[in-house]
Amino acid sequence: MTTKGRYGKYLRSLIVLGDFLCINFAYILACLVFNFDEYFYNHLIWAIINVAYIPVSAFYSQIHNQRIVYANHVVITALQSTLFHAIIFVALLFFINDFDRVTTAHIFVLYAFMIVLMPFWWIAARKALKAYRSKGYNFKKVIIVGYGRSGKMLEKALLSDAGYGYKIVGIFDDNKNYRSNPLYRGVIADVEEFALLKNVDEIYCALPTPEEGKIMPLIRFAEKNAIHFFVIPGITPYLHRRLHFDNIGDVPVMSIRKEPLENLSNKFIKRAFDILFSAVALLFSPIIFVPVAIAIKCTSPGPVFFRQKRTGIKGKDFYCYKFRTMRVNNDSDSLQATQDDPRKTKLGEFLRRTSIDELPQFWNVLKGDMSVVGPRPHMIKHTEDYSKLIESYMLRHLVKPGITGWAQVNGYRGETKELWQMEKRVEYDVWYIENWDFFLDMKIIYMTIFNALRGEKNAY
Repeated sequence: MTTKGRYGKYLRSLIVLGDFLCINFAYILACLVFNFDEYFYNHLIWAIINVAYIPVSAFYSQIHNQRIVYANHVVITALQSTLFHAIIFVALLFFINDFDRVTTAHIFVLYAFMIVLMPFWWIAARKALKAYRSKGYNFKKVIIVGYGRSGKMLEKALLSDAGYGYKIVGIFDDNKNYRSNPLYRGVIADVEEFALLKNVDEIYCALPTPEEGKIMPLIRFAEKNAIHFFVIPGITPYLHRRLHFDNIGDVPVMSIRKEPLENLSNKFIKRAFDILFSAVALLFSPIIFVPVAIAIKCTSPGPVFFRQKRTGIKGKDFYCYKFRTMRVNNDSDSLQATQDDPRKTKLGEFLRRTSIDELPQFWNVLKGDMSVVGPRPHMIKHTEDYSKLIESYMLRHLVKPGITGWAQVNGYRGETKELWQMEKRVEYDVWYIENWDFFLDMKIIYMTIFNALRGEKNAY
């Protein structure tokens, strides 16, 4: 039996309480690093640390009410809350002029523990909450008004994960042909009575533009009865991406694309990481490069490195470097490698399977042609061919190509025998561009390493 749950309103408070426990545990750990008695029994510092988190919880705990949010966004918000806490804590120390009670080193160690504990706790709490909701607790009762393409897409999204905690109690549409759906409860005129009878929490309106006259009465009803009301834009079925709202005066305006890497600070962060990561990789490269180069020269005639023109940012061509994995041939700029490609050498198969053949691309990253993470660069012929077949293909060139990418770690790498495989690759690449953040890059790098160690069936 499912229940809405009597204690749902306390869940956010419980997570915030866990935040305070993390802060105090981090302080205890910092005390253990230094003189325990001197710092542990400093009650004023204990008080300041806890008081400093009160405004932080007010600003950042709202994320715990969001039912659908990506893990990397949770981590980023947790780190932002930790930074905000540090600013308030130090400001309070300045205000009371009491830096004699705690050293700078102690503060650094304290926040070193906090930047580990807080994201870990938020992710763990979120997973526990999803598990709790998946058992039928703490759910929201929702109804969908309008069961056209947008309404069906919404139904699928809300029910895609039981951990989101949504229970669709009714679907309403004036088209009675939808009566075959077991959730169909009647026409739009029946919404108000049903919503009050079932104590509905949220109404999602997915009516098409010709029926927009029916929306305002529903909005007035929802506001009068404190029911959350959401409107699904009519263009939703045609734009499978996150929309962004702004205002021009009093007129709401939707932007169909947001690119985080247009922001100068984000560009700086990504480029700084690329330089640091590739510089370290190249510094240690002789350990791998030298034996691989010797093995290539000893097993087949030809150069050690393979250089090929590929499409980069804004559609500009650049030379991409790899370890040579094939015998020298005339088809390298037009034919993809296949699973049993006769052009590959035995050593080349190993290099491809382990992704070692991609390591020279760190030179491309250092030069600025590529990034560590981004859409994989395609050969010129593929750009020319697929740009004519896939409408959004060229969008993947809005950012620098990468050694690894979101599409690759999700299984869309290697040969594309069917058009749909390239379409999925482009879909993942565009999603990455529109949802980029630093921690998403870290996640992709981790998944790349994990997949390489495990072995990938499409790495050939």
